[in-house]
Amino acid sequence: MTYLLMGLFLFLGTHSISIFAQPLRDRFAAKSELGWKAVYSLLSLAGMVLIIKGYSEARLNPTLIYVSPYWLRHVSALLMLPVFILFLAPYFPGKITTLIKHPQLSAVLLWASAHLLVNGNCADLLLFGSFLTWAAADIFSMKYRISRQPPGLKKSARNDIVIVISGLALYLLFAVYLHRILLGV
Repeated sequence: MTYLLMGLFLFLGTHSISIFAQPLRDRFAAKSELGWKAVYSLLSLAGMVLIIKGYSEARLNPTLIYVSPYWLRHVSALLMLPVFILFLAPYFPGKITTLIKHPQLSAVLLWASAHLLVNGNCADLLLFGSFLTWAAADIFSMKYRISRQPPGLKKSARNDIVIVISGLALYLLFAVYLHRILLGV
């Protein structure tokens, strides 16, 4: 569980700098945008590696907190449908990004919520609960700071078609094939 905690601290801590220390982030980026992105990426990658290692180890000796009814699996699968679409949305601006202010953070909220519905082990609560809390805090903090737009295409109605088709394709690929291969579930 130590690796999972370290990974969450490193990954979510890095991703929380704009929430809690925007001036610090801006000073680092002003000195060297490329250097800031390199450090940010390396810390995030290290955090993700520790999360994967820690979560894998924690699943070997699970501590059960709750058991969900079987039918919640269907609710979870339904909640996951828009996740990939919303996750891609900032890079393909269109009506979806106009309707949903923070689509990527909304995707994380849905992803974490869907997984908390059906996963009741201590490691699951720690992993998905941490991401859910972080995404909610980040959305809340957006009211008080200027959001930076990720690099992407120009705004177009065609982009919505692209992300819906791509997002659904990724959902199917994950649901049918990749989730089992990557996570054993």
